[in-house]
Amino acid sequence: MAQLIYDLKCANPLARISVKLVSEAGVGIIAAGVAKGKAEHITVSGHDGGTGASSWTGIKHAGLPWELGIAETHQVLCMNNLRNRIILQADGQIRTGRDVMIAALLGADEFGMSTAPLIVLGCTMMRKCHLNTCPVGIATQDPILRAKFKGKPEYVVNFMFMVAEEVRYFLSKLGLRTLQEAIGRVDLLYASPSPINKKATMLEFGNILLNAQKLFPNNDIHGSTVKQEVNISDLEKRIIKAAKDLFDENGGRSGHKLFKDFKIVNTDRAFGVRLSYHISKQFGETGLSNDRSIRINLVGHAGQSFGAFLVKGVSLYLEGDANDCVGKGLSGGKIVIYPNRNATFPSEENSIIGNVALYGATSGLALFRGVAGERFAVRNSGADAVIEGVGDHGCEYMTVIILHSIGRNFAAAMSGGLAFIYNGKGQLIHYINMATIDLEEPDNEDLEWVKQMIEMFVQETGSEIGSAILNDWNIESENFIKVFPKDYKRALERIKGVDAVRIAKEKQEALKDTEVGGSNFISHLFCVFVSHSNNGLF
Repeated sequence: MAQLIYDLKCANPLARISVKLVSEAGVGIIAAGVAKGKAEHITVSGHDGGTGASSWTGIKHAGLPWELGIAETHQVLCMNNLRNRIILQADGQIRTGRDVMIAALLGADEFGMSTAPLIVLGCTMMRKCHLNTCPVGIATQDPILRAKFKGKPEYVVNFMFMVAEEVRYFLSKLGLRTLQEAIGRVDLLYASPSPINKKATMLEFGNILLNAQKLFPNNDIHGSTVKQEVNISDLEKRIIKAAKDLFDENGGRSGHKLFKDFKIVNTDRAFGVRLSYHISKQFGETGLSNDRSIRINLVGHAGQSFGAFLVKGVSLYLEGDANDCVGKGLSGGKIVIYPNRNATFPSEENSIIGNVALYGATSGLALFRGVAGERFAVRNSGADAVIEGVGDHGCEYMTVIILHSIGRNFAAAMSGGLAFIYNGKGQLIHYINMATIDLEEPDNEDLEWVKQMIEMFVQETGSEIGSAILNDWNIESENFIKVFPKDYKRALERIKGVDAVRIAKEKQEALKDTEVGGSNFISHLFCVFVSHSNNGLF
């Protein structure tokens, strides 16, 4: 958790990092760890939440009330003198001013509402938010269903005014002037003398109603919005300073920067992230333009999140190895990792990067001469990667070429992208989860692309196994299998069908709107239709 918070703060030092925790026994200890990890905001979510995509059994029977989680979190943060670092938010079916007041008295600074405002906008709780079939047009992209949406911003504004009015009523009743004065005042709460049923009489509320202000009188019991800063590595600071003329506030200048033989150690975490922040702040998500680039050659052992969120125009070359989360959120950059030039071990049998590489990558290129750990390229939705081997649970939504081994449960829940696996010994099929994918033979176009990628891989990393495959390509190309997700295949077929209908309509409109002047025009139209027919469009 602390590493994730560190990565996000490096990616955007101006952002407020929020962590959502489930209300459960022991959530206070977790919240203390989150605060020490330098997050600024914690949401404690109760079991009453109305998430539309959740199963009904999960909504009704999973989790604990937010009252328990808020009380414990507030008390533990106060005990560790961490309360003034964190804004604490209560969440989970908060609908009325009374709910807001109880949350504040238990220690919450903020209050999250979702279900009630959605109902105000017309939500009928059909539990179809994830199916794109919302009948009132809220949670759907279907233009026909969206036309049924009748909600207005004024409805939500009016609802919030009513909640605020009820809060003001309770504040005046308790003799408090502001909601800030109510935070942590558990002395104003008491258990109902007439429980709703007999079983409720067995509940003990003593620990929930402990007064943190009396227990820890010298510690602050209110949250604050003070930023928690993190320090980036000295190595990255030097590179940012040297390359700053490419992305300064005046737009920078064109040019290419090459940094050679920088030594990196495993305490250099999230290397390249702050550099990408400065570039994206100046140029947006497009990164560096084609007339400028930054290449950094490194030697050593990189720390966690090497090259995370790397933007277009930045290339990282590492001679050595890297820890977990390499290329996480890759956003157009290029990462090349290969073993030491003097290494004598076979790279295809040894680890080069850790677990969860390329998690959430959206674009860019990754070339790894060696084996990755578990969950390689999970939720990668746009980057290309070539690697010699992966561990268990590899690939989920990516375009990846694997030249040697794979682990168990490969392609589990894979719903998009393609994977090309070299299956020279014919045994890798047994490691693939077939529930959501089909195995096919690559066509000529696929093999041509695979060959180009392997050629680039060999050129950049010196891969011996890649060279061996290229040296006997006519035979070795027959050993590749194509992993094709069923959902992706259906989506491509739908797109193809939509394009065919669109082309047919355009041609029908052209026939209606155009005055045909002679047989040559008719012959030309006929040839066009025959051509599309041969391509399977009609």
